Amino acid sequence: MISSLHGSSFIGNSRSVSTEPCGYAVQPGTGAILEPRYLAATPEEVEKTMALSAAAFPIYSNQSGKNRAEFLRAIAREIEGVVEDLVERGSLETALPEARLRGETGRTVGQLRLFADLIEEGSWVDARIDRAQPDRLPIPKVDLRSMLRPLGTVAVFCASNFPLAYSVAGGDTAAALAAGCPVVVIAHESHPGMAEIVAAAVIRAANLTGMPEGVFSVLYGGGRTVGQAVVKHRVTQGVGFTGSRAGGTALMEIAANRAQPIPVYAEMSSVNPLVILPGALERGEEALADAFFGSLTLGVGQFCTNPGLVFLPAGVGGKFLERLQSLVEAGTPGMMLNAGICQAYAHSTAAVAAAEGVKTLARCSNAAGAGQGGPAAFTIGIGDFLKQPALQHEMFGPATLIVRGTLAEIEAAIPQLEGQLTASLHASDAELAAHASLVFALQNRVGRLIFNGFPTGVEVCNSMVHGGPFPASSDGRSTSVGTMAIFRFCRPVAWQSFPDAALPAELQEANPIEIRRME
Repeated sequence: MISSLHGSSFIGNSRSVSTEPCGYAVQPGTGAILEPRYLAATPEEVEKTMALSAAAFPIYSNQSGKNRAEFLRAIAREIEGVVEDLVERGSLETALPEARLRGETGRTVGQLRLFADLIEEGSWVDARIDRAQPDRLPIPKVDLRSMLRPLGTVAVFCASNFPLAYSVAGGDTAAALAAGCPVVVIAHESHPGMAEIVAAAVIRAANLTGMPEGVFSVLYGGGRTVGQAVVKHRVTQGVGFTGSRAGGTALMEIAANRAQPIPVYAEMSSVNPLVILPGALERGEEALADAFFGSLTLGVGQFCTNPGLVFLPAGVGGKFLERLQSLVEAGTPGMMLNAGICQAYAHSTAAVAAAEGVKTLARCSNAAGAGQGGPAAFTIGIGDFLKQPALQHEMFGPATLIVRGTLAEIEAAIPQLEGQLTASLHASDAELAAHASLVFALQNRVGRLIFNGFPTGVEVCNSMVHGGPFPASSDGRSTSVGTMAIFRFCRPVAWQSFPDAALPAELQEANPIEIRRME
């Protein structure tokens, strides 16, 4: 299948006939150009895509949960059928190891099946029933029934660092399709071939399960051109984005300035602070440093959950720092996802190193090759840290900043942090109980609290929260991982005094699909 890549957009069931080039995939490190050349969707093709999506919405949104679940499971099967192609192309486009690509494929199909189970069972719609009371005094009560309904077409932007799990058929797409929304995906320039392979699999699944044309499309051409055009289009009713803070806030501004503003669910940036209390150090400072280093360097630090900030009380942790220093210095540089990310990592670490009060604890002593990034660790006093808000910005790569201060200063600093995806507290049980106010402060800045663990490794499950206050995400009331993500792409609708036969099955008196309801 690799040899049959066409380099063109998927306009519903048709392929783009554009001749406007938008670039090639580039192999990280070598800079080698990978065929084919990719072509940008034309304005006319964007308009056709949106028209097909609008026509598909009333058909797809009224499919039963069982039918939509069949579609999601078919996508999973089709992706599993092309896993070898994904591994072959992915190793060229991303330099990710085979194990990572296979693991991410498993996560992608796993979350599709998780959403399928959710919507097949059906209770997620939050059906509520208040029956009429015509004899109620002083005013009769009307019959009211409500449930969640899909928003409409959702634009999904692929992520650079997860070419499968956060891209064409990743979490945003799975959640939107599960909710009953057609999806228009904007492919990422870093892995266009992988996008094409997965897109073809989704289209096959749609056709096999009888879904309407336009329920799914993938457009090439970049977020600043084609992507912005899709977000501005009146058909689009929601946006899912995983990427940079600049990219996410730009989309938020565009969506807010539309004649009809729409929600943007953007996961943008996080430094995922760790707070280490003395009790954790007493269990073994070197072992803690080993585990921390593993989380810091996982995926060459290119996960949104790598721990980029550590609060360590002054006067303790000497062995922790010594061990971390040796690990960083002996670390192995790793290939980063693309040249832009590698350059940004070099610039961000240089800026931190030059900031007032910052000392370099350690840098990788092994020379980095083209496109590679090596680990780094810096330290700073808490006073200097708080005076420089830029030090809270993400160094997207295997680097961390260690902030030293008293326990009282650390607790006072937590509310001054930007919003984060996660915070980890390493402490004894007794310290956890004694520092409830610290836990509360952390809770108010993050979407996920971790006790004696590390933020990397995001479980895809019903209870996961992968979001947080701005700028971790654009809306801290939501998650981009787990089945709660479905609620981003729907809205409540109430039916008043409707005859039973005209109600959705979820609200009919006999409850024909046997879901849990509030009544």
